[in-house]
Amino acid sequence: MTSDLRDFSGQIVLVVGAASGIGRAAAQLIASRGATVIITDLDQPGLSSLQQELNLKSNQVKNVDLGSQSSIQSLVASVISDHHQIDALVNTGGIVGPTNTKLEDTDWAAFEKTVSINLFGTIWLTQEVIPHMKSRKYGRIAHVASIAGKEGNPGMHAYNTSKSGMIGFIKGVGKEVATEGITINAFAPAVIRTPFNAGTSDETLKYMLGRIPMGRVGEPEEAAEMLAFMVSKACSFTTGFTFDASGGRATY
Repeated sequence: MTSDLRDFSGQIVLVVGAASGIGRAAAQLIASRGATVIITDLDQPGLSSLQQELNLKSNQVKNVDLGSQSSIQSLVASVISDHHQIDALVNTGGIVGPTNTKLEDTDWAAFEKTVSINLFGTIWLTQEVIPHMKSRKYGRIAHVASIAGKEGNPGMHAYNTSKSGMIGFIKGVGKEVATEGITINAFAPAVIRTPFNAGTSDETLKYMLGRIPMGRVGEPEEAAEMLAFMVSKACSFTTGFTFDASGGRATY
């Protein structure tokens, strides 16, 4: 009988940004498919409610600050200490940063913070998990980028920069670890119905929605399905790629 390559039984899956939105939906789905999920975020109430919902042990719930390399190092070390392996990483964490802001009005501190959390956080997470995956000759990594990383959204300069940087970084790492049994891919959604977009200006949201041929936002569960595939055994011959979930906005 053919085994189900979507099954995560016996696997340790680290989900970053799991307290709400896409990350929460991904953690729920991957856990339902047999994984031992480790959920992490800065949103403690969100983590606590998900812990209760999924009946997770205390060592399956962690805090992390994606803007801090030392916090990320401590997170991965803690997971390895508690669970001895990391089979897959799903990174959905990040911030929108300034929106509806002209380039000449960009606040550098806000720009720097956005790039630090979204891009540097991605790099630091990857740096920390890769050696453990290499030692076992197996690993799956999925980072949530954005359609903005492909096309750019006006007035979102820091976000565009961070997400396009993520895509370029992932392309290079995918080639670097291609013979190590590890795949790493980006996920580029358009607007998804999550609290993540709560601070985005109405003008920017209207612009983004107007670019989606399906005429609607995506749902967290739709994004979760894609991410679950990306970090499953089924995703074995695709790496350095950017998967799309944009309702038809991206056609390349």
